[in-house]
Amino acid sequence: MSRRRIAAVLSAAALALPLAAATTAGADTGTPSYRVLVFSKTTAFRHDSIPDGVAAVQKLGEENGFAVDATEDATVFTEAELAKYRTVVFLSTTGDPLDQQSEKDAFQSYIEHGGGFVGIHAAADSGYSWAWYGKLVGAYFNDHPAIQQTTVTVANQGTVSTRGLPRQWVRTDEWYNYRSDPRADVRVLATLDESTYNPVGYNGGSMGADHPISWCHPYDGGRSWYTGMGHTKESYTDPNFLLHILGGIRMTAGAATFNCDPDD
Repeated sequence: MSRRRIAAVLSAAALALPLAAATTAGADTGTPSYRVLVFSKTTAFRHDSIPDGVAAVQKLGEENGFAVDATEDATVFTEAELAKYRTVVFLSTTGDPLDQQSEKDAFQSYIEHGGGFVGIHAAADSGYSWAWYGKLVGAYFNDHPAIQQTTVTVANQGTVSTRGLPRQWVRTDEWYNYRSDPRADVRVLATLDESTYNPVGYNGGSMGADHPISWCHPYDGGRSWYTGMGHTKESYTDPNFLLHILGGIRMTAGAATFNCDPDD
């Protein structure tokens, strides 16, 4: 086992105990096991599916025993406020949603102290001047082609965010090309088969034979999970996509196994 993998395993083990205890306590009392913050502030392109995404996560919380708060107010990013949450969902944020250094510092401290991060779709279209955030997400957005149907290959069915999904998952969405391939630093969960659609984006980009679209990794003391899917409103009524993001929330909140060591 590499030194990096040993460190990741030790970090995950250290985080798992208090988080697992919290979820068990919630299950025993009937109260929410943990809280999730959904953050959807945009300072660039705004997706009209954001309200659908917020409603979908709130419903997942109601059905799965966790509480959900939703905001576009970046001033909640303080150490005291973030301490209330087991994971934070960046739902199609764009531009520079945390524009104050104090907000960035608080979020970084939250992750360093074992917090969770879920990035959905345009979370990769955020924070371009904030290198720490770029590494948290795993890769920055480059461009995309027109919305179209393609085949998603579920490359790793060993997590709760991928277990039960079709191995060859045919769906329609807006398919991102990224500025870099994140594979060296993450566990790739799903990839795109570029032979099943036209991958060339408006900047002329495509990613070729290796095109990750969902991944997870331990990062700077915390847990990160990302999916490039979720542009369309229809995504948030798709049972498979909802299973996918529910798994990401549970994994980063410590309510399910976070088996996300980077690919070797």
